[in-house]
Amino acid sequence: MPELPEVEAARRAIETHCLGKKIRRSIVADDPKVIDGVSPSDFQASLLGKTIIAAHRKGKNMWLELDSPPFPSFQFGMAGAIYIKGVAVTKYKRSAVNDTDEWPSKYSKLFMELEDGLELSFTDKRRFAKVRLLKNPKSVPPISELGPDALYELMPVDEFVESLSKKKIAIKALLLDQSYISGIGNWIADEVLYQSRIHPLQHAFSLSKESCEALHKCIKDLILQVIEKALEVGADSSQFPSSWIFHSREKKPGKAFVDGKKIDFITAGGRTTAYVPELQKLTGKQMGKAPIRSTKQSTDKDENGDGDGEGEDELGSEKEITEKANSKKGQKTSKGRAMKPPVKRKSKESGSNDDHGDDGEEKKTTKMSKTLTAKVETSKKTLKNSKTSTQIKKKAKK
Repeated sequence: MPELPEVEAARRAIETHCLGKKIRRSIVADDPKVIDGVSPSDFQASLLGKTIIAAHRKGKNMWLELDSPPFPSFQFGMAGAIYIKGVAVTKYKRSAVNDTDEWPSKYSKLFMELEDGLELSFTDKRRFAKVRLLKNPKSVPPISELGPDALYELMPVDEFVESLSKKKIAIKALLLDQSYISGIGNWIADEVLYQSRIHPLQHAFSLSKESCEALHKCIKDLILQVIEKALEVGADSSQFPSSWIFHSREKKPGKAFVDGKKIDFITAGGRTTAYVPELQKLTGKQMGKAPIRSTKQSTDKDENGDGDGEGEDELGSEKEITEKANSKKGQKTSKGRAMKPPVKRKSKESGSNDDHGDDGEEKKTTKMSKTLTAKVETSKKTLKNSKTSTQIKKKAKK
């Protein structure tokens, strides 16, 4: 799914090729699941004759600033992508549109033709994306709810270290939380944790200062490196360094290795997570706790496609942690009341509690046995009397 580098590559491609140009024609798909809150005809009318002034991005969301509002906004979801005809936007996941390709694609949700004939399209094969028309995209969800952008607004390292020390949540889940840092998705989270040698289930507050600093550096360096590769003409993800865990993420458990070291798959942050047990070890009080292995059936199915709980987890968010802590104190009923523990009843025979009433249970069993024996004896006597009565009647007839 698209992550920050791919969305940033699309933004830069639009910035390079489309700024200062008027929109001459537009086609908006009749797909209310993707085209959110506005009819195709109204959307098209609001674009015609407008000039593209700038392309903006925060996290995995992008919007185009026109010479007057409203502005088209794109939440990329699971499979959203920007294509510009004749321009290699990125080969990180997808290639440029070729002359032989269907254009615009049948999966196109918003198509625009500019005054110089340049054409661009936003496509979404899986229909989890959202395309909106907004007066001020930054002031409304989802963009207004995002934390600092991982590329442009990552907090200074000292502030980052201090922030992590207050987070009682698994580090992988925290990295996927878009309200904490926006733009980090599933595979980038795995990569930066591997490069900084941090276990994905390690609690954030328990990380050493050195580990926090290493993670901060990895986030900055890796995202920039991915973007540079994505923007190179002809570059694709196969050209990422061979030392990255990225290349083995899609392999089956037991067949995935990086630099000769085995990759395991677990569930962390609600997502299938790749890590190297030999290098990424739980430390402190978590040392020795075995993580739950994943069957590697992907759980990357959040409709917003952010892999972050925009999905999902065994810790999730700080709110979920609180709820789980409360549930340990007493299981909740559907009405939210704590269920009372079962009452310890006293055995009538022994006068002791059930869980310590072996004598009482034995007496109860003995009594039941005697009762059953008495019933059997009574039944035998009844049968014997019946036979005797029958014999007397036969003799009388003779």
